[in-house]
Amino acid sequence: MSFLKTPTTTPDTTPEGPPRRSAAAVFIYITILLDMMAMGVTLPVLPRLIQGLSGGGADHVARTFGLFATVFAVMQFLAQPVQGALSDRFGRRPVILASNFGLGVDYLVMALAPTLPWLFLGRVISGAAAGSFTAASAYMADISEAEDRAGGFGQIFGAASLGIILGPALGGVLASLDMRAPFWVAAILSLANALYGLFVLPESLKKANRAPVVLSQLNPVGGLAYLIKRYPVLLGMVTVVFLYGLTWQGVNPLFTIYSTYRYAWKPADIGLFLAALGAMNFAVSSWAVQPITRRLGERMTTLVGMGLQSVSLILFGLAGQSWLFWVALPFLCVGSISGPAWQAIVSNMVGTNEQGRLAGAFGGMFSIAGMAAPIAFTSLFALAVGRHATNGAWLGAPFFVAAALSVVALGLAAWATRHAGAAETERASGGA
Repeated sequence: MSFLKTPTTTPDTTPEGPPRRSAAAVFIYITILLDMMAMGVTLPVLPRLIQGLSGGGADHVARTFGLFATVFAVMQFLAQPVQGALSDRFGRRPVILASNFGLGVDYLVMALAPTLPWLFLGRVISGAAAGSFTAASAYMADISEAEDRAGGFGQIFGAASLGIILGPALGGVLASLDMRAPFWVAAILSLANALYGLFVLPESLKKANRAPVVLSQLNPVGGLAYLIKRYPVLLGMVTVVFLYGLTWQGVNPLFTIYSTYRYAWKPADIGLFLAALGAMNFAVSSWAVQPITRRLGERMTTLVGMGLQSVSLILFGLAGQSWLFWVALPFLCVGSISGPAWQAIVSNMVGTNEQGRLAGAFGGMFSIAGMAAPIAFTSLFALAVGRHATNGAWLGAPFFVAAALSVVALGLAAWATRHAGAAETERASGGA
């Protein structure tokens, strides 16, 4: 029997199954879409609001904005494993609803914040409350068969991509009306999302499949240690997630400053590039993941996707002209098939009553990477700019470092999933 076979859990004796996948998936899709829109709608105006409340210059705003981003990542690191464990105990629905209500209150606090400390408090709350993605991932695992999970996770990624496109665009329009308007709209979106779920969203985790809360697991280290002890192969998986997080949370902040410096792009050029990035990611995640994983299998889809993303990073670094920067974009977006496929492989390793803890533990590791990566890669870019006067090739250094991390993650993923192909064959044939 393969180690990817779902382990035996408490038998389900309830007469009713989980909600129908098609209807429940729509609920989760809308939840993630509204959640990402609410977060994104505040991004265009947050630096301006910081400046207005602090009265500082650009350097002070940059440092404060960076502090806000770090605090958000720290709170997510601490909160996501707790939210995951609670969703295994009390169900996915209450965690999703609590997250949405919490974010709604948070955006109200930020909309009314009279001073910078109040705005900082709002950022702390938002980091702690932003747990709907963790519970939504567990929800999708509950309602999906093992062979369909990659497609289900792809829908979640697609909803997040669409929210990331629509949120900042809406925020930019609202900011032209009033600097606080994006926060009011974000609050409305989050609270509407919570009310939508309160009346419409069914629970996916049946009571017979729920796990008790263990205090030692309500922290990032304890929850992860529990899972690795039960499934030692997860250690390699966690390392891949960490490297992946370092790579992309380091690179993402660079697109704006890199293209502005190297190609003299204006905000409209950057907006067009980021809109194309989001639209292509949405299309790939929503419609391409399921047929590709059915044809190639989850493991090969993961490795091919990670390989394409590594190629895109090398092209970004080599792009002396902006047209080559655009050429790299399809490699990056098609490579995003790796995320849902990888998540499906990992999800199929653990039991029904451990999906929340798994999503929380991996989300926590991603948050750790988010604390260090932006500072490290922006500092590397600053060094590259300093070296640019003598050697223009230095400008691509951050992307070359990211490509090296991506290749290491690819090799480790190939090793960690070396039995996955056999497991998928066994699963498809109905083997025991």
